[in-house]
Amino acid sequence: MLEFASILLYLLISFGLAFLILGLSFLAAVQKPDLEKLSAYECGFDPFEDARDRFDIQFYLVAILFIIFDLEVTFLFPWAVTLNQQGFFGFWSMMLFLIILTIGFIYEWVNGALDWQ
Repeated sequence: MLEFASILLYLLISFGLAFLILGLSFLAAVQKPDLEKLSAYECGFDPFEDARDRFDIQFYLVAILFIIFDLEVTFLFPWAVTLNQQGFFGFWSMMLFLIILTIGFIYEWVNGALDWQ
């Protein structure tokens, strides 16, 4: 159980810092709610239109790409914590994983999936 202490400490510090920053910003900010601020916000789309209107698929594509490349971090953190026990095979397995992700990222970049019009 001791090997998970560093992960638990990381999580405690992360959540503590997040709640501290959120609390301080709530206390320090001037609270002036109006109708515009209290309205629903939907990723830059005008919230006053019909919700059944069609919109660009680019939003979904960027969101899915973000999730795919963000999942990389979920594999990197435990790998980095146990890197000294992984040895040669563990290190190069992760390097192969990162190379495949980098090739995918370059492919999406070249095809213009990350360009926002």
